[in-house]
Amino acid sequence: MDFFESKESLTTIEWVLRGIVSFVFLLIAAKFLGQRSISQLRFLDFIIALTLGNIIAHPLSDEELGLKGSMITTIVLIILYIAATWLGLKWPFFKRFLDPSPITLIKHGLIQFENLSKARISIDYLFSELRKEKVEDVQKVALALWEPGGTISVFMDTPYQSVTPANLKLETQPFTILRPIIIDGKADKSLLQEIGKDIDWLLTQIAPISNIHEVSLAIVENETVRVFSRTEG
Repeated sequence: MDFFESKESLTTIEWVLRGIVSFVFLLIAAKFLGQRSISQLRFLDFIIALTLGNIIAHPLSDEELGLKGSMITTIVLIILYIAATWLGLKWPFFKRFLDPSPITLIKHGLIQFENLSKARISIDYLFSELRKEKVEDVQKVALALWEPGGTISVFMDTPYQSVTPANLKLETQPFTILRPIIIDGKADKSLLQEIGKDIDWLLTQIAPISNIHEVSLAIVENETVRVFSRTEG
């Protein structure tokens, strides 16, 4: 375990071990912190991610820095992060500090120019985001909000919203979703349990291919299984 401590030089094996341990440790730390995409990072998430990256990166590039101290510091930061998240749930003031209220950018078709400065975004960026939402006329927007995560939520005015079957009072089929129940010859037992079926039911559904290991992919929808065997294509 010498690779944990600071040394004048590390062997190739010790560098490899330090990298493996750091990688596994960061995976475990990320599980405790929760999983978010870059666009979903809150202010606190961004600070923690930036700090943890620097703490772990230095021992991975400098043999004179021990790995043990970085791991201890990381654990302390994780505890502080969890505590801050818990306080955000309990104290409204702290929650507003971590997750401020959305900023209104457009209201009833009118751009709120003073709020653009608060959000620190330009007119060009606003119109870029509107184009992504297929909005060609600002006056058709009932409300646009700058969210704490750095995204813009756009709500069209009622006359310009898409017509749905509910608006036309049309009968529709119940919602269904295709889900993989066999991937590369392995059955998803948790999905079988969720839909109230067992492995014997699945075997009857994939007949005449009786061997699950021969199935490349099988999807289930409304208790109907469609099979794609390895020999297809």
